[in-house]
Parts: sequence; structure tokens; C-alpha cells
Amino acid sequence: MKRIVYLLLISLSLFTVSCDEVTQIIEDNELTEAEVVEGLKMALTVGTDTSVTTLAAVDGYLGDELVKILLPEEAAVIVTNIAKVPGGNLLIDKTIQAINRSAEDAAPEAKSIFVNAITNITIEDGFAILKGENDAATTYLKTNTESQLSAAFSPKISASLNKKLVGNISAESAYSDLISAYNTASLNGVLFPKVTTNSLTEHTTQKALDGLFLKVSVEEENIRTIAAHRVNDILKKVFGE
Repeated sequence: MKRIVYLLLISLSLFTVSCDEVTQIIEDNELTEAEVVEGLKMALTVGTDTSVTTLAAVDGYLGDELVKILLPEEAAVIVTNIAKVPGGNLLIDKTIQAINRSAEDAAPEAKSIFVNAITNITIEDGFAILKGENDAATTYLKTNTESQLSAAFSPKISASLNKKLVGNISAESAYSDLISAYNTASLNGVLFPKVTTNSLTEHTTQKALDGLFLKVSVEEENIRTIAAHRVNDILKKVFGE
């Protein structure tokens, strides 16, 4: 167990150093390249698990302005004219809440997909990530998981969007009610533009994934840059006190 923790902490330090420094640290601590990359995998597992767990919690999306999911772009005209719709602001609030709840429901689907991608990281991949930009690991994960995540999230989000949530309202029904109320108030497009499209599941899925990768990138940058991660002698040796 101590060996695993030791490798994990070393891998966190390696996120911020050059190739030559990586080699020196390996030699100084008698670690193999495979052990260092294994430590990197553990660090990424912790980082992605933290991101997923955070987003899967109640208000994981809704309560975080960085990843909060708003209405689809085609509904922007509704927001602009919402004061003209009786009860419009309440309908928008309910819809946005339900949309974000569906993303929170889907978030746990990412765990196994991330673990599989991390498990398949080769030594070459690992060192490319260690020597890369602050979002190199996130870019690697996005390239290798986004299509799988979309396929996993979409049906989960679709089901959730039709699930009764707060006040016996689902996201789909709230969005439908919102569009109906808006179009009625607009006299079906006479007073202001009519909304005729509805891509709530596709919209929510994409925004949920965007938010997920944003949180992963934040975790990666924290691992690479925040001094609070220097929790043992090896990290202090690399970075200083």
C-alpha cells in the first residue's frame, strides 16, 4: 500500500517537470518507467473520479456556473422575451433545473469509460502526457473517450429528461410547456419569433460532456500546479518547500 501511495505522489510531481528531470527522478528513486506511468494512471484515476463524483452530486452541474447547462441556442429568443410570457421565468427555472439534474444522473456513466482509457495508456502515451501542456491528459482522455461517453450519456439523459423530478415536472415536459407558453404568447410568431425546434437530449448530452471535460482539465491543472499537492518529501524535493 505504501508503495502505491508513493508512486501516486511521485506521479503528481512528474506532471510539472521536464523530460530530463523525469529521468533524473526515476534514477534517484530507483523506479522503472513502467512504475512511473502506473503512478500517472493512478493520479488520473483519482482526478477523473473526483470530477465525476463532483458532477454526479446534487447541484454538481446546476450549482457550478462553469458547467451549468442552460437552454439550447434555439431557445435564446424565449429568454429574450420571457417577461412577455405569464409565469415564464418560473418555467425557465424549472426547465434548467431538470436539464442539469439529467446531466447529474448521467455523470456516473463516465467512471468505467475513463478507467478503461486510463488502463490502456502505454509508456509512450504516459510520457507524452507528462511532458505535454497543462491539459495533455484531458486531451488524451477526450480523444479516446468522447464518442463512448456520448453513446453512454445520451440514453441516460433521454430517460432522465422524461423522468418526473421536482414538482412532478420532467425536463422534457417543462421545456415543452415553456415553448408552448412562449408560442402562445407570441400569437404563434405574430408578436415575436416562434420556436419550432427541440433538441433537448442532444443539447444536454453535449453540454454535459463539455462540462465533464472542463472539470477533468481543472483537476489536471491542479495536479500539475498547486503547491498543496506537495505533501511528502519527494514532492518538496522536486518543487522546494
